[in-house]
Amino acid sequence: MSVLPADVHAELAQLLDALQSSDNSVRSQAEEHLNNNWVATRPDMLLMGLVEQIQGSNDPTTRSFAAVIFRRMASKNRKLPNGESIETFLSLQQEQGYVIRQKLIEALGTEATNSVRNKIGDAVAEIARQYSDGKLQWPEILGVLSTLSISSEVGQREIAYRIFSTTPGIIEKQHEDTVLSAFTKGFKDNDVSVRLAAMEAFASFFRSIPKKSQTKYYALIPDVLNILPPIKESGESEELTRALISLIDLAEVAPKMFKPLFRNLVAFSISVIQDKEHSDQARQNALELMATFADYAPAMCKKDATYTNDMITQCLSLMTDIGIDDDDASEWNTSEDMDPDESDQNHVAGEQCMDRLANKLGGQTILAPTFSWLPRMMNSDAWRDRHAALMAISAISEGCRDLMEGELSQVLELVVPALRDPHPRVRWAGCNALGQMSTDFAGTMQSKYHSVVVPAIIPVLDSPEPRVQAHAAAALVNFCEEAEKEILEPYLDDLLTHLFQLLQSEKRYVQEQALSTIATIADSAEAAFSKYYDTLMPLLFSVLQQENTKELRLLRAKAMECATLIALAVGKARLGNDAMALVQLLATIQQSITDADDPQAQYLMHCWGRMCRVLGQDFLPFLPSVMPPLLQLASAKADIQLLEDDDEVDQVQQEEGWELVPLKGKIIGIKTSTLDDKHMAIELLVVYAQVLEGSFAPYVAEVMEKIALPGLAFFFHDPVRVVSAKCVPQLLNSYKKQFGNPSNELQALWNATIEKLLEVLSAEPAVDTLAEMYQCFYESVEVLGKNCLTAQHMETFIDSAHSALEDYKDRVAARAEEREEVNREEGEEESEDTLFAIEDDQTLLSDMNKAYHCIFKNHGVSFLPAWERLHATYEAFLKSQDPTQRQWGLCIMDDVLEFCGEQSYKYNAAIIEPLVAGCRDPAPANRQAAAYGIGVAAHKGGPQWSQFFAPAIELLFQVTQVPNARGDDDVYATENACAAIAKILHYNASAIPNIQQVIVQWIDTLPVVNDEEAAPYAYAYLAQLIDQQNPAVITQAGKVFMFIAQALEAETLQGQTAARIVTAAKMLLASAGLDTAQVLQQLPPETQQTVRAYFG
Repeated sequence: MSVLPADVHAELAQLLDALQSSDNSVRSQAEEHLNNNWVATRPDMLLMGLVEQIQGSNDPTTRSFAAVIFRRMASKNRKLPNGESIETFLSLQQEQGYVIRQKLIEALGTEATNSVRNKIGDAVAEIARQYSDGKLQWPEILGVLSTLSISSEVGQREIAYRIFSTTPGIIEKQHEDTVLSAFTKGFKDNDVSVRLAAMEAFASFFRSIPKKSQTKYYALIPDVLNILPPIKESGESEELTRALISLIDLAEVAPKMFKPLFRNLVAFSISVIQDKEHSDQARQNALELMATFADYAPAMCKKDATYTNDMITQCLSLMTDIGIDDDDASEWNTSEDMDPDESDQNHVAGEQCMDRLANKLGGQTILAPTFSWLPRMMNSDAWRDRHAALMAISAISEGCRDLMEGELSQVLELVVPALRDPHPRVRWAGCNALGQMSTDFAGTMQSKYHSVVVPAIIPVLDSPEPRVQAHAAAALVNFCEEAEKEILEPYLDDLLTHLFQLLQSEKRYVQEQALSTIATIADSAEAAFSKYYDTLMPLLFSVLQQENTKELRLLRAKAMECATLIALAVGKARLGNDAMALVQLLATIQQSITDADDPQAQYLMHCWGRMCRVLGQDFLPFLPSVMPPLLQLASAKADIQLLEDDDEVDQVQQEEGWELVPLKGKIIGIKTSTLDDKHMAIELLVVYAQVLEGSFAPYVAEVMEKIALPGLAFFFHDPVRVVSAKCVPQLLNSYKKQFGNPSNELQALWNATIEKLLEVLSAEPAVDTLAEMYQCFYESVEVLGKNCLTAQHMETFIDSAHSALEDYKDRVAARAEEREEVNREEGEEESEDTLFAIEDDQTLLSDMNKAYHCIFKNHGVSFLPAWERLHATYEAFLKSQDPTQRQWGLCIMDDVLEFCGEQSYKYNAAIIEPLVAGCRDPAPANRQAAAYGIGVAAHKGGPQWSQFFAPAIELLFQVTQVPNARGDDDVYATENACAAIAKILHYNASAIPNIQQVIVQWIDTLPVVNDEEAAPYAYAYLAQLIDQQNPAVITQAGKVFMFIAQALEAETLQGQTAARIVTAAKMLLASAGLDTAQVLQQLPPETQQTVRAYFG
């Protein structure tokens, strides 16, 4: 029975018609009427009217559309009189809500048309979600859905599971037996659509429950998997695709629950991938399911007898599915789309899967089975086999880097001949493999194999096919950007002759690529590029002086990039008058840009940044024209849209540069392209502030207030927050250089800045970005220097640090708990996500330590009262099993010793034991920190520490005597121990009973040739011993001189320390009656050259 009068229904029916009109203006007016006359003023009547339309209309289209509008309007946010924001349905009075939901459920039970029932189901699910999220009750919903799930009508059974799938909260709190029974019935239903809906509901439910509860439902997996074979046999690819997507969801959450049946699932999935009768989508989903197990349970995949071989075979097979109906590649050759969207193609799925297998299972597992195929494929008569083999090498080289690096010559023997292949796509793939390998084996490829790679690619630049030419040039970008200039120099003539030739190509994309490659070569070759300057620069100028037509925009953008990279490579002096001519040209181009999509605009921003680096202070006159567009981009607000329905989502998905985020049953669209531009603009502001320093001061206040500080809390885009954190210290430094420190201007800027910095330390949600905020904080404090923080600032800082440390401890505990739950099998490694999370935490705590160090350095003992609040945490770290935590604890104790002078002794009970244990720590970094701490106590700690030094010296000698004490891992600990002994002997000689014996032993801990901080202390003490004519040095003058020569060659001694030790060394040789020239003769030739410069 209708609650609303007939005239209201007539008005609403008319409105629904207008909302569906094909006439845009009618539809817009109707939307406006809906929002102003219904949603804003009488939402209760609107929802009641819509639900009665759903119940009462004879037209299925009207019922369906009313359900769609109901769902949309029910979920709209509205403000209550108290200012609180709440979803429309929950804002209704309780009785009204009760009547509406009853009518909605009745409509669901009586609706006979499947498509309409599904739309009503979506509306029911939305209301259920609102109740579930709001922790409110809807007691009758479960009973209604249970009844529907055992209805004799298929559509009703299906809709029950569809609703469970959308809103798993409905069944989350039910007893497990009820849930098990409901799903078992669904999985065994005699209709496939119900079985699939039950699978989707189970995947959704399983994702939503805590890990601890998941094991209760593992028993359902056999029933789930039994759904698959009949669907495969029926040949229904669409249904098979749906089933596989549900399994992928489950495999992501709990791959181990498939363990008992994994062998069967592998066999089934491989049979689907092989079956060409099924759609590509179904085959790719079966591949994706198997790849998901590699992502989330690599150990399980490695243990399976056939998984690896079968997967590699199927990937390679899919990768040959390319260029159908284009055997001679004529279509491919004529296409000018260099980056076609092929994400749904089999060959791309195969390549991406190979990449994942390599990264997740590693070279040990996949190299042998892959390379059992590749030589055969490279020798095949079918070009598609050869192409697939080369693309496979590109795909696996990153994941197999460690093992492949040692076998590069054999791999190159397979790849290089492909550059002479008769088929253009094989040559293209050969270039692709060399380009990828140049990146993945960066350094090794360039230093060891340049003579193989570069001469092989150069002739390909002469290929008859423009696409192959362009790709050969692109491969050179990868090779050259990682190459040292000495390696490139011999090839420059040949490379540039060919690339200049490509600039004459008829194809614009070839010209564009040639410019990018020339720019990369200039960047790597640096001054050696000067030789080609006179040939190339006039060409680039002529491109930039041409008329600015639409089709030439990208070419001009690349020419700008190339010209400015060359300017950076050859330097201001070589540019001469061209420098000003180039910036004038850039200014002219900037004024000619009018279209928002002109690629020149973005390239231009970077070009200005480069020219600022080239010109330094001479760039200042151009700032007024460069800054306005940059400030506009950097100030951009986030473009965010609430997408109400599937149509709006589809529309946004078709546009580039959007990210979709699900939120409370709705979809939020964020325009990431705007945010990327904002990030780039702030990056360039950092460059200007860095290069121009004080001269950038006129812009500092505006950039700090409107861009950098708001950017620290720009939560829509992590990179914007990170680059804003890089910007703040540079802006402060600019003011410091311009106005001096102290100055009123700098102080005023700092007062506003420090409050915001302290605020973001407690507001930043992402661990990796929080580390950047701590870095921003300590770099800013470093700029301001002594006593820039008040006692209140320090207390607020410690509040944030304390909170961050508690969160860190919670994450460590959660990881430990997860390890217990997961019960990792032998040989199973931590997941990649866990390893990244651990790395992020280590970076964060390391940056927090640097912040404490910086505060202690600039505030000394005044930081102690605030710091004491963290003392207990770091004391616990010092006793931890985790060596990194022990290191953090030791470093802070070192800071207390170094910057708090005699007051450090107050904490001796907390410091001495960790320093003693630290000298014996198995981790070299901790031995280094402990040795450094003992040295600092001797240097800065005052007389109270003296009784500690006699036993400490023994410990320090032990540090220098560990096995392989001068190996890469241990040498810094050894050298810090050497310097610490020198500090004790210099500052606390009276505390050491048998000092001459210790000096003799100490000389053998030299030289110090790595640690530039330790060396000056060790060698200053050595000079002191020489001045005193100490027998320990005079009797072994030749050996001591060698230690001095080694430090001078290693450049660990500089300036006054070097001068002092050279004077002492001359005196030493004279005292011992040794001839300098003869002693120098004993040194290796290259050392002689360096050292002779000091001794004349």
